[in-house]
Order: sequence, then structure tokens, then C-alpha cells
Amino acid sequence: MIQSLVPARRTGCGALAAAAAARLGTARVIAIRTSRSQRDRFPGALATYVLSFDGSMDVMTAPGIADLPLVGGHPALDLVNTVEPRLPAAGRHEHLAAPRDALTWALRARLVDQAEAAAITGAWTDSPAAADRALIALRQVREALSTVLSALLTAPGPGAGADIGPGRKAAMSGQDRDAPSLADTSLELEYLSVTWAAALSRSRLSVNASADPAVRLVVGSSPALLIPDRAVHAAVELLCDVDVTHLGMCPVPEGGCGWVFIDRSRNRSRRWCSMGDCGSHAKARRLAQRRREARSSYQ
Repeated sequence: MIQSLVPARRTGCGALAAAAAARLGTARVIAIRTSRSQRDRFPGALATYVLSFDGSMDVMTAPGIADLPLVGGHPALDLVNTVEPRLPAAGRHEHLAAPRDALTWALRARLVDQAEAAAITGAWTDSPAAADRALIALRQVREALSTVLSALLTAPGPGAGADIGPGRKAAMSGQDRDAPSLADTSLELEYLSVTWAAALSRSRLSVNASADPAVRLVVGSSPALLIPDRAVHAAVELLCDVDVTHLGMCPVPEGGCGWVFIDRSRNRSRRWCSMGDCGSHAKARRLAQRRREARSSYQ
């Protein structure tokens, strides 16, 4: 069963389900409201779960979260990439299906260390409901960030010049036709802002005279909420610091997965999330197509 949590705009559940089904093909969609406290802070927020999909797409689906490639170049991008394919143009596989998946991912992304993971496990064991709330919060941060990144990637502006790489060009060429404009992301930005402020209220400054810098911000003091707190802090850090010209998206029209990444190549030539996965699969498809065309020319 495929599940995908998508923050929606201020719209009715029926309209939201219809829009999701239209994007996904034949799908069974339900809409679930967030908790009352979240609605009070973030009016109109909805979560949509896509429960089934009859389409297909070649993607580099990992057998589990422990094997999922971390290719984004930033923890916040690796969070966005825990769904594949990233775009709502085909059936999506949810890698954060349970709280234990969130903990495995956070350890691999180095958002938490082993001691913190043990504290999180204890808190979640004592309160399974807290574990579920943390998972939902993490997914909501992910989807809000994904929406803002889609808008940034497809928006014209200073970062849309001739020197951008193929990953950004692929996004701007219209592969994500449902991407919102930057002006339409106020709800997502508000959610990230409020969630980040709440995370900071559970944070502290730590001093270590032998470290450089000696003073650092330790985000999160509640083990039960530590992973979503660290995730939203990473998301805000990315949005405030990233050079948009270095952002790229694995091209779905060419067989890619829609994952986002920071292109750190010298000449901004990165096209794929990974040449070993989507890149090699696309090359194999092109080779097969050329062979089919060559055979047909002899007939």
C-alpha cells in the first residue's frame, strides 16, 4: 500500500481528493485533517493519503529506508527524497511509512546521534501516540519544503540564467507542471516558520571551549519531537542559505525520479540524482530504443 502525506491548500476535502486523483490517474484518495492544535496554528492545513495507484514508473526504489540513497547533498533535500518518484505524476512510494523508518533515516542523515536515538526510542516506546505525531510532523515538514523547492526550481529570476545546470533546466522545462508559483507558497512558508519557531523554543545554546565554534545551537530538547525539530531547522537553513542556481531535479520525462539535489559539479553538469541509478537506467532505455529503431529500419 502506497501512502503519501501532502499538505494541501485551503480547499475542501472533496476538491483536494479530486485534484490528487486527476494528477495520479485512477487513485483512491482520502483527506485527513491535522490535529486541532496544528489547525489553530496553521488554518486550512490538510493531509492527503494516496492509498492506491494503478500506474507504473521505473524508479530506483530501495528495498527499505536503510538502503535509500542519500544523494541530495543536504539533510533537508534527503528528507524530500524519502518519497519516490518525487512528483505526483505517478504512483509514489513512501519510505517514511512508520516511526522506526523516521529514526533510521534521521540516523543515516546525521540529524541525531546514537545516544539521542536511544532517548527517542525510549520516548516513543512509552508513548506510541507521540511517535505517530512525530512521524506526521516530519512528513508535513517534508511536503511543505518540497512545495517551496518546486516553486524555486521552476521560477524565473536571477537563478534562471544561461549558466544553470541541466538539473535546474529540467525542472524549468515544465516537467513539474503542477508546481506552484512562489506567490502560492505562503501557506507552506507559514507552516515552516511556525514549526521552526516551536522547535527553537525547545532549543538551547551549548558551550564547549575546546570546539570551534565554542558556542553552538542545539536544536530540540524533547526526545519525542527531536527528529521533526531537527528536520524543520535543516529545512529553514537550506531555504535561507542555498544558491538556487545549484539546485537540480532528476528529470522525470527522461525516466528520472524527480528527486532534488545540490549540484556541486565544477561546471554544473549534474543531471541525475545518481548516474548509478536513474542515469544508467535512462541510458539503457535509450540504447534499447535505438536498437528497436535499427531493427525496424531493416524490415
